[in-house]
Amino acid sequence: MKENLNQSNISGWGGYPIKKANVIYPENIKQILVEVKKRNLIARGNGRAYGDSSINENKTINMKYFNHIISFDDSFGILVVESGVLLEDIIKTFLPRGWFPYVTPGSKFVTVGGLIAADVHGKNHHKEGSFGNFIEWFEIINSKGEIIKCSKTENTELFKWTIGGMGLTGIIIKAAIKLRPIQTSWIKQKTLVAKNIDQTFEIFENNMNATYSVAWINSTKTKDNIGQSLIMLGEHASIEDLDKKNIKNHLEIKSKKNKIIPFYFPDWFLNKNLIKLFNSIYYFFGKNTSKEKLVYWDDYFYPLDKILEWNKIYGRKGFVQYQCVFPLKKSKDGIIELLMEIDNSSVSSFLSVLKRFGDQESNFSFPMKGYTIALDFPVSKETFDLLEKLDDITLKYEGRFYLAKDARMKKEIFKKSDKRIQEFINYRNQNNFDEDFQSSQSSRLEL
Repeated sequence: MKENLNQSNISGWGGYPIKKANVIYPENIKQILVEVKKRNLIARGNGRAYGDSSINENKTINMKYFNHIISFDDSFGILVVESGVLLEDIIKTFLPRGWFPYVTPGSKFVTVGGLIAADVHGKNHHKEGSFGNFIEWFEIINSKGEIIKCSKTENTELFKWTIGGMGLTGIIIKAAIKLRPIQTSWIKQKTLVAKNIDQTFEIFENNMNATYSVAWINSTKTKDNIGQSLIMLGEHASIEDLDKKNIKNHLEIKSKKNKIIPFYFPDWFLNKNLIKLFNSIYYFFGKNTSKEKLVYWDDYFYPLDKILEWNKIYGRKGFVQYQCVFPLKKSKDGIIELLMEIDNSSVSSFLSVLKRFGDQESNFSFPMKGYTIALDFPVSKETFDLLEKLDDITLKYEGRFYLAKDARMKKEIFKKSDKRIQEFINYRNQNNFDEDFQSSQSSRLEL
């Protein structure tokens, strides 16, 4: 076993907070069982959660060597993989065969274990729900060192609490997930322009039949233009949708050389004036370019992945992402108040994304029927002061918070946001998970 006996400085994708942790790299299940018996640990995939949810200072179990594809049933699209397999590897292997994940977050550099633990959502939640809807079963190591197979019909309670449970119910080692049949590697994208929040919501509600929908929202506009946005709708293109140039290689994986940010930008770089200028330019070009076009899958789902280590643009202090969801009837008022509070502050969000959620049936997952907004802020005292105000606004409109994005929330705020939290705590206590599976985040929030 490759074990780092010294403490390593690790963080989530936001680069904040940085923690000193003992990191273990088990190469087989037997080695994981040895560590589970010692208690007080958390599993870690590719570290793409933004905060401290996959860090345990006592022991962090890195699952990078559990990266094997085990089997695939092409009659039903059922894929069995180890939990450390990257979404990128699944796509590169199975897209050329006509299959694609049903649900994907905004990065393909995430592991299957992470997808389950965070119960990730994509641009299609309003229609198809979260990742948990497409899990056939998984195997997990519990606090007793037992390997338990869980599904909708077998060990159902553990199955439900693990999906969205942020790794706090055990170590996922293997999973069977369902893939979507597709005809091409292209997306038919339609861009709709909204001048304000009323138009933005109207467009979302009038396009509930679209498979994918997401809005880039200009967080620097206020008054009559508050909520100004570009809404991108998407559908998997059929062969008939392609031109002659692309029909021949309709399921190809293009070889692309990604750009890389080679150094950390200065902390002052992403200031409010620059972000406001960027937002204005982005909106101008967005509303004046082609409204309907074919977009390569990688460009539609993962635009940021084309720039490796893009988190460095926020500087060495890192950044925090803030994501909340409001119930449908209170979404517009909640988002307006959030945007107004941001405008009144000295900081701005470089990237702001709005999505519509549909119904959600799960024990502890983030989504609810309504609208979710994700915001990025460079780490600073001014940012943390602002985020506390955004917390209060979220609670005011009965919203809740996404643990995969959290790096700094106070326990008092989190526990007020969701009545399911105490049920989750009770479930962990009853099964002794609270002593065995802990993260820096779960300790901070007293989960």
